[in-house]
Amino acid sequence: MTRASGSGPRRGLDEHAVLLVAGLADLAVTTLDAAVGTVRGLLRRSDATELAAQAEQDLMARGRLVLDRYAAVPPAHLEILARHALARRAADDV
Repeated sequence: MTRASGSGPRRGLDEHAVLLVAGLADLAVTTLDAAVGTVRGLLRRSDATELAAQAEQDLMARGRLVLDRYAAVPPAHLEILARHALARRAADDV
């Protein structure tokens, strides 16, 4: 696309938008093509069942880690301080 000298900033914005959309469309097609190729390769494998089972186990383990990380309630601040105080007293009594 060439810019006409008398079209002003509006034409520049339109051209910019068209180029962005075209670039995004190309990226989407390329990504989709790669994903389809990967799926085709996986379907051709003789161990597809075992591969699917391993993927399921991996996803479940990952989900368990995420839930453990974000769902676990940390101990109360005062409880931690009390435990440290008890540990110090026990160390001093020895």
